[in-house]
Amino acid sequence: MKAIGAAAVTQMSSVTSGMVWGAGIFTGIFWLAMGLTGALERVSRLISKPVVRGIVLGLGLSFMVQGIRMMQSDLIVALIALLLTFALLANKRVPAMFVLILMGVAAALVREPGLYREFSTIHFDFQLPHFMLGQVSWQDFVKGAIILGIPQIPLTFGNAVIAVTAENNRLFPEHPVTEKKIAISKGIMNLFSPLFGGVPMCHGAGGMAGHVRFGARTGGGPIILGIILLVTALCFSSSVMLIFNIFPSSVLGVILFFAGLELAISARDVKKEKGGYYILLVTAGFAFWNMGAGFVAGIVMQESLRKVYKDQAK
Repeated sequence: MKAIGAAAVTQMSSVTSGMVWGAGIFTGIFWLAMGLTGALERVSRLISKPVVRGIVLGLGLSFMVQGIRMMQSDLIVALIALLLTFALLANKRVPAMFVLILMGVAAALVREPGLYREFSTIHFDFQLPHFMLGQVSWQDFVKGAIILGIPQIPLTFGNAVIAVTAENNRLFPEHPVTEKKIAISKGIMNLFSPLFGGVPMCHGAGGMAGHVRFGARTGGGPIILGIILLVTALCFSSSVMLIFNIFPSSVLGVILFFAGLELAISARDVKKEKGGYYILLVTAGFAFWNMGAGFVAGIVMQESLRKVYKDQAK
């Protein structure tokens, strides 16, 4: 979750672990309540398709720009990765992601031969997560909710509720989801994660777009990823940072760029009406800067145009 993560990183002197866990618990309670009471469905009914697509487009463009910035750390490797990805995206036998991972590992080892020595220190170290609820005070919960949790709400609503629902239903119309289901899932997830020292989490549309763009077509993709993460956390937790060094940021930038491209493409199905395009572009422009601002700007534009058209009809 961007707002919580950014605040925790930039305000390390004042943000405690307990506040992060408190923010997670607050997040879980908030989204569970929004889903179970039906409040989220009422809000969602107010949002037109151009607003939804504008949020997704803005998110996609922000991913693409961030990906380009990451690629600049090693342009040669990034260009090779881009060409390989374009060549393999339609190839059903050779997954582009698998090739990018191999290339990333090779590039990291060629650029930094010292990594060979560092990787030799990776070792099996089984550790179970510790129960953390006793380390979260009431003060941590309140501060975490106010300083971290509440600023995250509009971002989560735009990216991880509206956008991910729209993206899922576009990609998998045979398995549709609702904003209510996503909110309840998010609530349950965030009530459990902080209990074991986990950070607040959400269902990001960018993650889904990335999985699909690089070959995932069923729920087996996230299950495989989950198993890998669980094994890494339980068996190699003391070596996680070393394992992360194997992936150059330039290659990760290529992956992020294509995930953003997959998201941005979804905006093409907005009706070819001037009003719809205005709403789409205004929403996307503000969403590129901030998801919450994009949502508000889109709704304002939507209602303003609706009023104008109503007055013209009279």
